[in-house]
Amino acid sequence: MKYFFLLIIMSSFGFMFYKGLKIDPSIVPSNLIDEQTPNFQLKKVGNYPLFDSKDLLKKEIKIVNFFATWCGPCKIEHPQLMELSSSFRIYGIAKKDNPQNITKWLKSYGNPFDKIGLDNDGISSIEWGVYGLPETFLINKDNKILYKHIGPIMKNDLEKINAFLK
Repeated sequence: MKYFFLLIIMSSFGFMFYKGLKIDPSIVPSNLIDEQTPNFQLKKVGNYPLFDSKDLLKKEIKIVNFFATWCGPCKIEHPQLMELSSSFRIYGIAKKDNPQNITKWLKSYGNPFDKIGLDNDGISSIEWGVYGLPETFLINKDNKILYKHIGPIMKNDLEKINAFLK
């Protein structure tokens, strides 16, 4: 009888492990999908145009990227943002960063952002549901969030992102 219970327990663990292998870890649910973008206030970064929540009211496809100069994966995704910026309007939100470092970063690696803002206290990041960097949001013409990409945008992610935005 004890072997029967052991068999049931082991089978249950095996089944849960098998089901867990089929889950895509890159898909993280967000309560903001199909919702309007949150209101937020950011601080100006150097001489760059300030990103404001009113910018998202424009009837066009937009990308909002949360990043920081101290974030290693943000540096990895930067070339892909540069590529996306040739086709789409990208807005940047620097989280808990130094304005001088941001200016140096953008001069060194290029500026993919139409406008940028600094979220020094992290409140705007919380409003957006950001808990790590980088995170990128795809927003439709009606100011609704279509997709949330967690982690760096890699070359192989560009096809998926372009499909969402077309």
